[in-house]
Amino acid sequence: MKLTDCHNIDDFRALAKRRLPWPVFDYIDGAADDEVTRRRNRAAFDDCDLIPRVLAGVESVDMKTTLFGREMAMPLFLTSGPKLFQLYVHHDEGLNQAMLDAARDAKFDAVALTVDTIVGGNRERCLRSGFTSPPRFTAGNMLSYAAKPGWGLNYMLREKFSLPNLATHVSEGSSVPKSVAEYFTSMLDQSLDWKRAEAIRKKWDGPFCLKGIVAVEDAKRAADIGATAIMVSNHGGRQLDGSIAPFDALADIVDAVGDRVEVICDGGITRGTHVLKALSVGAKACSGGRLYLYALAAAGEDGVARAIALLRAEMERGMKLMGAKTIADLGPHNLRWR
Repeated sequence: MKLTDCHNIDDFRALAKRRLPWPVFDYIDGAADDEVTRRRNRAAFDDCDLIPRVLAGVESVDMKTTLFGREMAMPLFLTSGPKLFQLYVHHDEGLNQAMLDAARDAKFDAVALTVDTIVGGNRERCLRSGFTSPPRFTAGNMLSYAAKPGWGLNYMLREKFSLPNLATHVSEGSSVPKSVAEYFTSMLDQSLDWKRAEAIRKKWDGPFCLKGIVAVEDAKRAADIGATAIMVSNHGGRQLDGSIAPFDALADIVDAVGDRVEVICDGGITRGTHVLKALSVGAKACSGGRLYLYALAAAGEDGVARAIALLRAEMERGMKLMGAKTIADLGPHNLRWR
């Protein structure tokens, strides 16, 4: 299997699985507990049908939208466009301020405060493999790494792993191996609350997003403290297993705050039609993690470029088949729930 054999995100996943040591692949692919939420994130889109319109004269379509005050060529938040700094709040307040200052100096367009990682999720695949970042080689996983020499050579010969945002403030910014669960639980501030989120918002004078909202009540509070956007997300099912899927939560949130904040649907997206369904509900744009990480692991930058091109083609084709010339033509009227 090679890059040209990849025609969808599942194909990239299969190629990534072939090329990565299994602890690394399972870190990307896995989720919390029984991974019910991870599966539901994608399956939720199957419970909603698109209703196409015909004879609409769609020789060309316009997929442009705006997000965080910037124009985007398509409504999938991955490509070139707004620069979003994802902020995790640490115990070290000096570190938190330093990261905001660095984002401002680097002219990031927006900050996304991550609110669903107060503790690390129970990622059992990582517990079984012993995965840490950077990788810790053990008798139990050594064979997996040895069986993927291409990955191993890249890891050994390229720049040393580091977390430069943390290195000048805390020892955990060094290359000491640590699991993601250990990092979240020991390093992130579990006292984070709405008052603190509002204070952070006041320190940032640009577009401000809360990432990890799935409850209507929280979406309303986000708007009340001055957030300009929210990412409807459950962290890819990697935190609380059994939580509601973003697409399942989307309609109620859009109804509640869609006229006050930009709503981004994050999670479970593997097809262009998934994006069209989210936009029809009222999302301003969509985003995802695994959809590009699989492609990156499969074939590096070329893989990501191909994945983006395929998703863009799927969205354009889908809009033409829907009879939609622009994103504004999409709406609840072209959906039917099973």
